[in-house]
Amino acid sequence: MADRLLAVVAGPDERGLGEELAALGVEVARVDGLVTAAKLEDAGIGGAGLFVLTDVEEATGIPIAKELNSDVRIVTYATRSLPEFVATVADLAVDPALLDAATVAEELTGDAEPNDAETEP
Repeated sequence: MADRLLAVVAGPDERGLGEELAALGVEVARVDGLVTAAKLEDAGIGGAGLFVLTDVEEATGIPIAKELNSDVRIVTYATRSLPEFVATVADLAVDPALLDAATVAEELTGDAEPNDAETEP
């Protein structure tokens, strides 16, 4: 199943972004607790298209993920802002109070409803 997008989700996922991604056909691997190089490698970060971080306390995992896979897209889904030292490394930071998990998953996978796109008359 090499054609499936892999998302590595690190941190608690109370809002269900991992489940929403899985519902859209994304393979989801989880990292619980401290985000370390070994755990990221075990989760498959080397072949992942997305690294989703839900706990900014584990922001040090962002540069580690980028070091292991320079092409991975870094997404934070948390209410708190990222520390300055990693804020410029993240590709997208989303506050769950602004967008629900289903909407974020659709945007990350490109599976937005066709009527969401502008159409010519």
